[in-house]
Amino acid sequence: MKKKLIIKIGTSTLTAGTNRISFAVIESLARQILELKNSYEVVIVSSGAIATARQFVEINGYHKSIDSKQAMAAIGQTKLIELYDSIFRTFGLNIAQILLTYHDFESSVASENTRNTIKKLWEADYIPIVNENDTVSYEEIVLGDNDKLSSLVATIIEADLLMLVSDIDGIFDQNPHLHSEARLITDVTDIKSVASYIEEKNSTLGTGGMSSKIYAAEICMKNGVEMWIVNGQRPNYILSAMNGEIPFTRFHRPPHQ
Repeated sequence: MKKKLIIKIGTSTLTAGTNRISFAVIESLARQILELKNSYEVVIVSSGAIATARQFVEINGYHKSIDSKQAMAAIGQTKLIELYDSIFRTFGLNIAQILLTYHDFESSVASENTRNTIKKLWEADYIPIVNENDTVSYEEIVLGDNDKLSSLVATIIEADLLMLVSDIDGIFDQNPHLHSEARLITDVTDIKSVASYIEEKNSTLGTGGMSSKIYAAEICMKNGVEMWIVNGQRPNYILSAMNGEIPFTRFHRPPHQ
């Protein structure tokens, strides 16, 4: 039986540090998933709708107001999925879109429907690409960049691993952008032991800082899902992390899980 892998890829990774979505980043993701397909069922939780929209339109006040950001997300979401579809199809990979809100996880019926939909897509050899439905919900626009959403998806499908792809190697004992002597914490078994280390770095693109990743890890660890934070700027970051070739932070399942 294949293992279940959730890959959450944030705006900062998708844009490769620019203000445009990087085709090369999505292509690299597709190449790595192609190598994993025989061993893993994959769900991608993808941010980047607003960043994609910026390539096509500029709405007045979108930096300030929620409704403007939601309009940008509505424009960008279709463009983002088109990008995934066109690039993934060149590798023989099929994708399907799932848009969720947090209310979907509060209802056992909605959670069950989501779980069943993902399973059916896997059976049909389609890779679900999940994002928040920003038109009717805005929590991830304001805070989180899909970190929490990915942990909830990982929980309802009982994933073996959630991999948060970030622009940093993982959790450090100090913010490495501010402190050159910062040390990477490679293994975490107790959330409380690392919570005090979090210092945020402002981002003009994504909304997901380390605080939201710690919160996602807490959800995962409570529900028996292993979570990794991996640096998407490293070559073949998914495969390299799985082969132990790059440094990253691993949040372990509790021993009793």
